Amino acid sequence: MAKYLVTGGAGFIGSNLVEALVKTGDKVIVYDDFSSGSKKNVQDYKQTEVKVVEGDVCDEKALRKAMRGCDFVLHLAGRSSVDASVKDPEGTLGVAFQGTLNTLIAARDLKVKRVIYASSCAVYGESPVLPKEETMLPVPYNPYGAGCLLSEELARVFYTTYRLETVSLRIFNAYGPRQNPDADHGVIARFCASALKDESPIVYGDGKQSRDFVYITDVIEAFRLACTAPKAEGEVFNIASGSRMSVIGLITFLGQLLEKEVTGDYKDARSADVRHSLAETVKAQEVLGYRPRVSLGEGLARSLAWYRKNLGKVVKVPKKY
Repeated sequence: MAKYLVTGGAGFIGSNLVEALVKTGDKVIVYDDFSSGSKKNVQDYKQTEVKVVEGDVCDEKALRKAMRGCDFVLHLAGRSSVDASVKDPEGTLGVAFQGTLNTLIAARDLKVKRVIYASSCAVYGESPVLPKEETMLPVPYNPYGAGCLLSEELARVFYTTYRLETVSLRIFNAYGPRQNPDADHGVIARFCASALKDESPIVYGDGKQSRDFVYITDVIEAFRLACTAPKAEGEVFNIASGSRMSVIGLITFLGQLLEKEVTGDYKDARSADVRHSLAETVKAQEVLGYRPRVSLGEGLARSLAWYRKNLGKVVKVPKKY
């Protein structure tokens, strides 16, 4: 049994991580300012299982207090909206730098075993080269991606300079239960919610842009593996499915699962959105032992079932899924 601090633990990925850790008997401290995460995601645990601390990662003193006695730190706190980063680059980059720096300094001083940082495929930018490999030169296309790269570099430097074990996971387009359908970066969450409400999903651009969608349980498994995998210290890893689908294809797939016609509502393309994304996951497979296990079809069916229940709608997902 280990003790984990999960910064941003009330968010989509963070709350799913907390749930998985509790199921295996680990102790968890959730550290979140609830600026984007929801208290509902972490309110039903016993105090002996999960301690919830409301705090800002830019508050070094409060963060250090919450981290004391922890074996591992899973650092997910930050501003994850590309659109918001374009509108407020200072806020996004400020949290990325100061929040990550505070986390690493506290972890170093408190002798934490390993820090796992939740980075993003956004560090690769708009390079047309596919698939994306960790050896490629990162060229972020927006302030959000720049903030992720900055945090990765801080983590790497703390390993090379102080021998604090750090691992950065470049997560591609994660989706699944608890993802906020109102968030601009959760296209599957938005599409599921719209389709279940008999509304046309909003598509920015021509819909031919493609993404590497990875189901949340595969992401959670990557975090678990990254905590203890030997020879992972100071490294970065792509966490993805290794396949891609266009936005138009995604809408068609949703229609097939729901056995009804789903059509997109097309809007102008958003600034700073990349065109295509696809990951090479060989490094994660060889070093972490990572294997994506949930297909897009299965993941979409699970997501639809969850959103149907939580949106309170009567639309039924066919039993065969």
